[in-house]
Amino acid sequence: MNILSIQSSVAYGHVGNSAATFPLQRLGVAVWPVITVHFSNHTGYGQWRGPILNAGDVHDVVCGIDERGVLPDCDAVLSGYMGDVSLGEVILDAVGRTRAANAAARYCCDPVMGDVGRGFFVRPGIPEFMRDRAVPAAHIITPNQFELEFLTGQSIGNMDTALSAAHAARALGPDLVLLTSLSRADGPTDSIEMLAVSGEGAWLVRTPLLPIAVNGAGDMTSALFLAHFLRTGSPATALGKTAASVFAVLEETHRRSAREIQLIAAQDAIADPDDRFVVDKVT
Repeated sequence: MNILSIQSSVAYGHVGNSAATFPLQRLGVAVWPVITVHFSNHTGYGQWRGPILNAGDVHDVVCGIDERGVLPDCDAVLSGYMGDVSLGEVILDAVGRTRAANAAARYCCDPVMGDVGRGFFVRPGIPEFMRDRAVPAAHIITPNQFELEFLTGQSIGNMDTALSAAHAARALGPDLVLLTSLSRADGPTDSIEMLAVSGEGAWLVRTPLLPIAVNGAGDMTSALFLAHFLRTGSPATALGKTAASVFAVLEETHRRSAREIQLIAAQDAIADPDDRFVVDKVT
């Protein structure tokens, strides 16, 4: 399996491609990472250095990959944090090139824009581009709760509204929506949930809520879910395997009191996730 992953990169820590590449490789996936920014560290530290890559430079990298004649072997394009709205057209061009070479290839868009409590943390124009251009072009999207609410204009407070928002997002174009962080009034307060919704139904998985806040977990989640779904074709199976691996990484991160997700320490749970979490069919 080959995945073209267009995301940010950091030298220290794990976000964007720096959070997605290693987990995918541990699953035996060949990753073609194309970076949109190259920062010293993620922006959650408050200070960072490094460039946002010029859209033309990123386009050249994609063109170079295309010139190798390998896009017919590309199973999916994965996109995440862009850095600048101009990079959006480069991503959609990459998706178009890949789909032209392999009609079965899928586009998974992680619409990185913001989060509950923080609001938007991307440059102006990116949220609108995600809603109006990227999401309609995607087969799979993996928003958090804040992002799904923005994309659909719907507030999420319980299971019914979460399902409504997911189906509203599907009406924009994607077939499969993974809500990566569901917090609802009618759910348990000591857990965090993920909800996958497709035309075939909806599935929910619940994991214990750990007292940590780290960057990069969403990027890892999107990558793992995409890989497991491509392999199995089952949203439920992909959801269960993703939840097991992500929780194992976060559990190890919490155990070590680390500021960065512990990918190396938890790599066995990434490569061979267990079945500890039950996936429930919601509808």
